[in-house]
Amino acid sequence: FASYYGDHMVLQKKPSGAVVWGHGELGAMVTVTLSGAGGLIVMEKTAQVKGSSGTWTTVLDPMDQGGPYALTAEQGLENVTLRDIYFGDVWLCSGQSNMAMTVLQVANASQELAMASRYPYVRIFAAALARSDVELEDLERIDLPWSIPTAAENLGHGNFTYFSAVCWLLGRSLYEALGSPIGLVEVAWGGTPIEAWSSHRVLQACGLPEDMGREGPQSSLWHGACFNLKPALCFSPSLSLALSSSTSPHQHLSGPQTPSVLWNAMFHPLLNMTLRGVAWYQGEANAFLHTDQYNCTFPALIADWRQAFHAGSARQTEPLLPFGFVQLSTYRRRSADDSFARLRWHQTADLGVVPNARMPSTFMAVAMDLGDEHSPYGSIHPRDKQNVAHRLLLGARAVAYGDKDLVFQGPYPTRAILEVTRGLLNVTYSQELICRQKDAQAFEVCCSSQASLCQWLPTPVVAVGSRTVTLALSGCRTLVLGLRYAWAEWPCEYQACPLYNPQGLPAPPFL
Repeated sequence: FASYYGDHMVLQKKPSGAVVWGHGELGAMVTVTLSGAGGLIVMEKTAQVKGSSGTWTTVLDPMDQGGPYALTAEQGLENVTLRDIYFGDVWLCSGQSNMAMTVLQVANASQELAMASRYPYVRIFAAALARSDVELEDLERIDLPWSIPTAAENLGHGNFTYFSAVCWLLGRSLYEALGSPIGLVEVAWGGTPIEAWSSHRVLQACGLPEDMGREGPQSSLWHGACFNLKPALCFSPSLSLALSSSTSPHQHLSGPQTPSVLWNAMFHPLLNMTLRGVAWYQGEANAFLHTDQYNCTFPALIADWRQAFHAGSARQTEPLLPFGFVQLSTYRRRSADDSFARLRWHQTADLGVVPNARMPSTFMAVAMDLGDEHSPYGSIHPRDKQNVAHRLLLGARAVAYGDKDLVFQGPYPTRAILEVTRGLLNVTYSQELICRQKDAQAFEVCCSSQASLCQWLPTPVVAVGSRTVTLALSGCRTLVLGLRYAWAEWPCEYQACPLYNPQGLPAPPFL
């Protein structure tokens, strides 16, 4: 089998067929047998070892959820058997350090770890950090083989190692909601930009050079002081300063920041897997690198991953693979920099909410109200991953599992009407509003005679109705050319943004 198959794993259940693959002697026939209780054979498949890498691949018949099963691959007199296999839903979790934060690091960590033993049918796997200049067929190493979750050994192994808190909390919640075994695959590396997770196709589609890390002298901005340490801890004010001063499209990047190196080493080997969905928490690095290309690179990455997993799994992974992501939280409380705000906007392909026409079958967890100024891991690493996972769960249930009656996103403006004579702007929202901070200066108007010289002025809230917000424009003596909300690096206090819906979901930022 491929190196990441093992005892205790979860394979994708029906209606898809799980893909199984491995290595063998070129030209040899491999027999794959799935057996249940008492050794009863459930199905048998044969596959031939082909290609320069000497691999075989077979698609199992779609299976109902459950187990345990044993899976045996046999070639001549040799055989390998994997045991305690379950069929359920497989979710892949990827991103940078906020995805890599372990259960040990979250709020109420001791309680979360103590509950691990209640979920023996949520199985976890973590790929090891690796990078490559060429696409690999197999993972070089794994950090955590398929495992039943335990507190200290694999959910609380250490800081920024394994297992991902966001991934675990989402998977655990999916198990509670669905009653189906859940397989979780973590592929994350702290401090990494989206370009490193992108294939050459994504870079080409967005006009980014593919050789940013492969030629030319290395910039002094990328000295090894940060990247030779634990990679997840490599986001600091000094790093952000370096990144913000190095946004040239020809900037030389190194190590795990190099374009495509993580796609090559950590993703390409997984493309045969049959998946049910993806969860993504990344973007902090791109708040200071190619920020305004993210409205291209992110939708392009989603489309490319979908195509690649669909093709790699012999079309078993659905073409519109459900893709959930976390909108950026916070970093520096009093920063005047709007790069985080721009990145949040670009995460939605500049449309504010998902799913949308450019990003179908996606869902988003808004996190700008979960800031954690006193996090021991730095304010960029908030410890409240429970709310993040809950908001992802709502999106997954609605988008991936078709729960049409579930409210999974906060209120969003549908129109704005200017009352010039009264100096008011009435904004209508899509849902009922709950106002938690009426005095917060979260709304701003572009007050100018020409859009290219926008002067953004705070506009106070004078009234909040069931679905409307009325803003006063007394400070604007010229034309109102634009409106924005929560456009700041740290836009609101903990769970106290101005606007929520009755379900407690915050209104997302908009421009």
